[in-house]
Amino acid sequence: MHRSSRVCSGPVSRRSFLEAGSLALGGLGLSDFFRLRAHASSAAETSDPAVILIWLQGGPSHLETYDLKPDAPLEYRGEMTPIHSVVSGLDVCELLPRHAQVADRFNLIRSISHGFANHAGGAGRFLSGRDPSRPLDPLAQHPCLGPLVAKMLEKRSVGVPNYVASAPNVYGGGAAYLSGSYLPFVVAADPNDNNFQVNNLSLLPQLANRIDDREYLLGELDTLRRTADCFGAMRDMDEFNQRAIGLLTSERARNAFDLSQEDEKTRARYGRHKWGQRALLARRLVEAGVGFVTMQMQNPGVPGGIGNWDIHAVNGHLFDDTRARLPIFDTAIAALIEDIYGRGLDKRVMLVVSGEFGRTPRINSQKGTRSGVMQPGRDHYPKAMSVLVSGGGMRTGQVIGSTTEKGEYPKDRPLDPNDLLATIYRHLGIDYHSQFLDPAGRPTAVLPYGEPIAELL
Repeated sequence: MHRSSRVCSGPVSRRSFLEAGSLALGGLGLSDFFRLRAHASSAAETSDPAVILIWLQGGPSHLETYDLKPDAPLEYRGEMTPIHSVVSGLDVCELLPRHAQVADRFNLIRSISHGFANHAGGAGRFLSGRDPSRPLDPLAQHPCLGPLVAKMLEKRSVGVPNYVASAPNVYGGGAAYLSGSYLPFVVAADPNDNNFQVNNLSLLPQLANRIDDREYLLGELDTLRRTADCFGAMRDMDEFNQRAIGLLTSERARNAFDLSQEDEKTRARYGRHKWGQRALLARRLVEAGVGFVTMQMQNPGVPGGIGNWDIHAVNGHLFDDTRARLPIFDTAIAALIEDIYGRGLDKRVMLVVSGEFGRTPRINSQKGTRSGVMQPGRDHYPKAMSVLVSGGGMRTGQVIGSTTEKGEYPKDRPLDPNDLLATIYRHLGIDYHSQFLDPAGRPTAVLPYGEPIAELL
């Protein structure tokens, strides 16, 4: 035997190690354990602040949603018209009537802009607060919002995952050089499916009757620890046993993901589609104590396949797609806002609805890839975009900032995405000036610049 070889006790292969990493959890990876909070002894509701990020992958058009320009020339304003809301001066698209009814419970920020016009670079810039060095890379070069929150709040302990998302990463986002343990607990399945379940929280049948056998479970975890050390896959497992057992025994975690506990009237109010049920799941998760939830709203999972918000003319018909997409979006977001306030979550839970950028103010026309005919569309445009924010103890019913008459640039109160990030971090109690070490060992601030948006405080 070569002395340089690493030897483990017993014939354990790397494949066996990886399989062992799913220990009793039906596929929950090893890194997942590190972002799970130890089981809370009390079943009382958490009072910790939380954030729900509804991410509109592809970049929604501000001119068809939250910043319509009815007096602009036709080639800019398009076919949609604004409607008045319950708040004077806060108008939204005619396809968002339920938004209009709850406008006193949210704010529209109309003057955010940045400089990255591709999907990955735009998302990376928006969510990390730093310019991406490789803007076409689908994974961010700097830690983004969700993973940073998971890192800064990793000591919170309520028996549920710290960070939950509908995908491992936003396209262009990610944990970058932070440990993979700060990636989200992923719930990728469609929660509107009748057979929806979160397998990662299901015990394997052969262990279901052994969960109370603490000695047995600790033994299994010790074996996994030794195996992990053998492969050099884990160096810091001091809380591994405690966190794993906490998840396995946490009724709170399982209940949070169980949409069958909601009555059908509530589920219908959110909309019986992927977007609506993801919004409902997000509400249940923050109620249970999850600190950060990202739900992507791409294809809503309804007949016809509407796709994401990237409405170039080659991808689809701008106005037909908007007419199909916005009513679905309207029900999901309005119901979530209603519940944030109706269930007393408005001080604790902050809702942010955004994509990576807006769309070009001037409409163009190209032949559609699927339709084969000329049709209208809008392209990527980071120079102007709109963001909805609600809850978080904020003053609401406001329009913050404005754009020029054609929706081309910020006119009043120009803001950077970092100002929104600073507002989010402040709500979560995170000092955005605090530092951690980058791969070179250099102190790196959570946010390089930016200040909380004063109108929201």
